[in-house]
Amino acid sequence: MNTPLPHPPRNPARGSLACVGLGMTLGSHLTPLARSHIEQADVVFAALSDGIVETWLQRMHPDVRSLQSHYREGKSRMKTYREWVDVLMTEVRAGKRVCGVFYGHPGIFAWSPHKAIEVARAEGFEAHMEPGISAEDCLYADLGFDPGRVGCQHFEASQLLFYERRIDVTGYLVLWQVGVVGDRSLKRFATGAAHRQVLVDVLAADYPLDHEVIIYRAATLPIERPRIRRVALRDLPHTPLTAEETVVLPPAQALKPNLAVQERLAALE
Repeated sequence: MNTPLPHPPRNPARGSLACVGLGMTLGSHLTPLARSHIEQADVVFAALSDGIVETWLQRMHPDVRSLQSHYREGKSRMKTYREWVDVLMTEVRAGKRVCGVFYGHPGIFAWSPHKAIEVARAEGFEAHMEPGISAEDCLYADLGFDPGRVGCQHFEASQLLFYERRIDVTGYLVLWQVGVVGDRSLKRFATGAAHRQVLVDVLAADYPLDHEVIIYRAATLPIERPRIRRVALRDLPHTPLTAEETVVLPPAQALKPNLAVQERLAALE
């Protein structure tokens, strides 16, 4: 009978990965734990909202490497995101403590952090995701609504076009990445009015064309204020949008009581 070999002692130089969120607003959203991961890392990779934020991060660590250079016009964003995973994991495999820093929350509309952590764990490395304040969190505060009051649905805008989804018009509808809605190539950084018109046509099956649409962008610098615009649904195709802006549709109908279930519950009292 063979005696099983003991597990080898853990190598303190073995690589590790932490993907952390910087939050949306420069400086004010960084948590102490996220800061600790950044400061204790051997190398920091950054995918941030603009150069000012990246420069600020460089004051916290001597080796900050931007991931933005992997973007190219006409290059699939998915190829870029896979390259991000590769550069993170190259340093982890080399025995480095690696920290990936992402604006907002590293797990919301961010494929690479999830994939990198999955790969790292599959290869036996320690990997952790530290949440951050996201655009969604800022949205509730800046627009002043509670998603728990009547409910809230979130969809990536293109997914709403590519698949049959059921919209509940008695709650809020939040649409992400409307600025690139309908892009099937993943190579564009923006689509135009014709693509947004397709989105409006889909939404018009559930909402009147004069229904209010809120276009929202969270503040990324302390000196900024959130950008909030209100237009009619019919005007959305010809309203300029950036990739960072989110579209919110308030409820179009009141909640309808489910009398049969309420009666059943009453009978249990």
